[in-house]
Amino acid sequence: MTIEFEAKIGEWSQPPFDEATRLKIMELKNKPDQLEDAFYKDLEFGTGGMRGVMGVGTNRINQYTLGKSTQGLSDYLKKCFEGEIKAVIAFDCRNNSKSLARKVAEVFSANGIKVYLFSDLRATPELSFAVKHLKAQCGIVLTASHNPPEYNGYKVYWEDGGQIVPPQDREIIDQIDKTQFNDILSEPDESLIEIIDNEVDEAFLSTSVELGKLNFEQRDNFKIVFTSLHGTSITAVPRVLEKAGYNQVHIVQEQAKPDGNFPTVKSPNPEEPEALRLAIEQAEKLNADIVIGTDPDCDRLGVAVRDKNNAFCLLNGNQTMAVMTYFLLENWKKNNRLNGNQFVATTIVSTPMIEKMVTAYGVKYMETLTGFKWIGKLIKDYPTLEFIGGGEESFGYLVGDQIRDKDAVTATLLACEIGAYAKEMGKSFFEILEDCYRKFGAHKEKLLSFTQKGKEGAEKIKSMMDGYRKNPPKKLGGIRIIEIEDYLKSTRVMVEQNILENITLPKANVLIFKLEDDSRIAIRPSGTEPKIKFYFSVNGKIDKNESWHEVEEKLDQRIDEIIESLNL
Repeated sequence: MTIEFEAKIGEWSQPPFDEATRLKIMELKNKPDQLEDAFYKDLEFGTGGMRGVMGVGTNRINQYTLGKSTQGLSDYLKKCFEGEIKAVIAFDCRNNSKSLARKVAEVFSANGIKVYLFSDLRATPELSFAVKHLKAQCGIVLTASHNPPEYNGYKVYWEDGGQIVPPQDREIIDQIDKTQFNDILSEPDESLIEIIDNEVDEAFLSTSVELGKLNFEQRDNFKIVFTSLHGTSITAVPRVLEKAGYNQVHIVQEQAKPDGNFPTVKSPNPEEPEALRLAIEQAEKLNADIVIGTDPDCDRLGVAVRDKNNAFCLLNGNQTMAVMTYFLLENWKKNNRLNGNQFVATTIVSTPMIEKMVTAYGVKYMETLTGFKWIGKLIKDYPTLEFIGGGEESFGYLVGDQIRDKDAVTATLLACEIGAYAKEMGKSFFEILEDCYRKFGAHKEKLLSFTQKGKEGAEKIKSMMDGYRKNPPKKLGGIRIIEIEDYLKSTRVMVEQNILENITLPKANVLIFKLEDDSRIAIRPSGTEPKIKFYFSVNGKIDKNESWHEVEEKLDQRIDEIIESLNL
């Protein structure tokens, strides 16, 4: 045990830490592995803020680590802004989220910062909206997105409604690092804490309908099954669908009550087919047209639609993003709104089909690092361009620029609008996806994630990334690698020509291998979970007489060959 490690434990064993915390430290001293994991590092901001297991310790989410972050953020806000400073705080269905949100509000108020605190759980996109709507300087949402029940988190938003990005993120982290636990101001000023609810709710819901609703009338015959997966979307999605004119919305009642233990699913992640099992079973009984499920904080959505065999299939995030982008582009084109001054954005690990699609419409295509905060930054950095929409492979999408984070409320409405309009035209959501493949090439993506928990896991992930950097493969699946992008080194290597180029995006721990057949493999550690992720993308042609399922089988086989060559 190092001196620094012993000092941390000693600090947490005395005031200002409360008696319950001190007793838990005493208990953990008999469990050295758990004690080390709780203190071996401080929680850090990743692509989605600070996220971790709840409990005592510097490597845990608790009132003290959040208090320290809030104190550092308060000090930073005072350096950046003069006059009244305002913050908005929201929280999701996670265990302890409400009490932790209250603690964060108290620290802000103790620092003289006006706080708008939501009365109860709200969707993350509503927090993003509320920051701009209330003209606040920052926002906080207590959430761990789709992580397991033992997790919670703390996401920071800036005055534009987007998550913090450079230089604010680094400057805030530096300020937090300078802050000691005994620096936390904990005597709240109740006069500075204002509870908010209906007025902001109505403004957000109306904006969502305005952004997601299309110009047609036939919604009566479109049957929707929706599940909130025990999360916050139950407060917003059904109301938005009703406002838009849908009267056949069937909610999965077993999953409708917010519950941080997520009792009916292995993981509250709509990326996982198992999470939508109950919804699909209900949809089959009701002969529904579409199934939609959202994650606990309602920024991601999973969409299941009927395929050519009339069976429900869960679309991956790239497929949903492609259909939504295509539909928005078509809609803008029909309404004569495209003039070369628009853009669509996605991330470096998302499907290459988006670039082909956007370019075909004469719209500017922009690519960012992984994490929706970077798409929000593009909207902020290019105020003279109109943002049509954009998304990422991890089941997130955003329509327009009035909200600055992925928004499963508006995206759910858009998905239903696409499905209902297609049905009115004698088509289906799935057929629109096939139209995309025929026009822009058949693309198939797959994500593999490997969880590596704790200190040992973090070291293993680092070792894997180091290995791919020092000894990159020359071939994958029998096909030569012709280009290697290393976003940590900011370099792009053309292997055969031995040409080195600079990458202008900010540094990130991402490696991308591009193959001679246009396949692509990206590798990165998750910024919010103890995982290393492998993103596979392959493509081919789809002939007029071929079905998507026939082509998909060939593409899946190609992905399997690449996976086998990586020994995963």
